[in-house]
Amino acid sequence: MPAPARPSAVTGAWSAQASGTSGTVNFGNVDYNGQLSAGASTEFGFQGTGVGPSGTPACTAS
Repeated sequence: MPAPARPSAVTGAWSAQASGTSGTVNFGNVDYNGQLSAGASTEFGFQGTGVGPSGTPACTAS
């Protein structure tokens, strides 16, 4: 008998604060990268786990 599928989840993030762990997850700035000078940049990352439908996660910025 196959193991039951685990839902997809965000398991960690760096340089960002995650709004949750599943479904639509938003990432916001943390105190040390909340204000950037003109022309500056920052990066963030996250880890996840689970098995879901095939497809590519979407990412938008605002």
